[in-house]
Amino acid sequence: MAAKRLHSDSDHHPADKTDDKRMRRLPSFSTVIREAMMRKSLQNFFFTLEPLLRKVVQEEVERVLVLHTPRMLERPQQKQIEAMESSGMKLIFKSQPFLPIFTGSKVEDAENSPLQILLADTCSNGEYCSPLSYPSPLKLELVVLDGDFPPDGRENWTPAEFQKAILKERNGKRPLLTGDVNVILRDGIVMITELQFTDNSSWVRSRHFRIGVRVVPGSYDGPRIKEAMTEPFTVKDHRGELYRKHHPPYLGDEVWRLEKIGKDGAFHKKLALQHVNTVQDFLKLFEVDRHHLREILGAGMSDRMWEVTVNHAKECVLGDKIYVHRGPQCTLFLNPICQVVKIVFGDMSYDSTKELPRTQKNYVQQLVQEAYRQWDALEEAEGLFPGNIPLIPNESVMHEDSGILLNWNPNDTQGGGATDNYRVEGFEEDETPAGNWQVAYSGSTGWGYMHNMTG
Repeated sequence: MAAKRLHSDSDHHPADKTDDKRMRRLPSFSTVIREAMMRKSLQNFFFTLEPLLRKVVQEEVERVLVLHTPRMLERPQQKQIEAMESSGMKLIFKSQPFLPIFTGSKVEDAENSPLQILLADTCSNGEYCSPLSYPSPLKLELVVLDGDFPPDGRENWTPAEFQKAILKERNGKRPLLTGDVNVILRDGIVMITELQFTDNSSWVRSRHFRIGVRVVPGSYDGPRIKEAMTEPFTVKDHRGELYRKHHPPYLGDEVWRLEKIGKDGAFHKKLALQHVNTVQDFLKLFEVDRHHLREILGAGMSDRMWEVTVNHAKECVLGDKIYVHRGPQCTLFLNPICQVVKIVFGDMSYDSTKELPRTQKNYVQQLVQEAYRQWDALEEAEGLFPGNIPLIPNESVMHEDSGILLNWNPNDTQGGGATDNYRVEGFEEDETPAGNWQVAYSGSTGWGYMHNMTG
């Protein structure tokens, strides 16, 4: 019995060991989950890597093609541009915008007139030839372009390239260009009466804008009409307009409107202490004593800055106002910046001091200095120069003592030649009233001055 029991034990022992080994070979639940997650991660990685690999391969293939077959790639684009230019029609800006341009300010040309857009044809060399009147109206839209467009300084581009260069407003901003951005071109011309920028150009890489115009896509079915664009320019914030320089400056402008003189800056304060407050004051002192003016500005203004400031001031439009200063021996006629335009010694007149003897030159210079100091007391007149006659033929003149109204006429009204003298009509020679007559006349010398006539 004992032997049988031992045999039975020995029969079951190997099977039990096999079951134990089988149990040990089965993976745990955590192992199964870990392996599943790893497979999933690898699959996601490959999905993520695939487009990157495709892009790298595509770029490398294109690079090789460009290196080895450049002509094959350039010809289609060139043919496309040439085909689009074959119509010979294009839009153009008649004139460029007046600079500088500020946000919120009206965009106009140099003559303060609205911008004009024309339809034109092109010669074979691409230059503007003549206006073109199209038989039907064309819808146009004005857009803002990047100042760097077109690339590489090309003069031709495709509509797709033009579209790509159009700039849109920044997030949260109003449309970049407002006003007449959609217009109708009739008879080959349209005027842009209202156009403003709402944002400055500092946020684009080039820091410059262009104004572009094109036919509204989808509104026209015909040969391509080439788009137009202005020269690149900067758009400044409207707050800078308060401090902008005027080109040209005006006589009444404050002196800080001149280049290199900042508002409330050192130069501005130095000039104000010497009562040089306007552009006219600056120019008068420059004409009378430029060395003193240079000393006022001091060493802080370099010679180059001085030259820029003076040249800007000289752009000023003087107008036709004349100032009269009477001295004991002569009468001076001065323009608004104290320049001598006429000198009268008795019955002799001179156009400049260069014609005078040295002694008279010195005397005239003294009178100019005197006129500068007494500027507010000078007589003012307008339109006397050049060659204007203050009293036209048949105009009435009044004798200051008798109050008689008489006619004013040239002596030679029949001959058709130059007339140097004028006479007052209306009375016989022996009836001429006594007293002084102040008469302005213009003769062959082509100017007018005051002459005393005694009866």
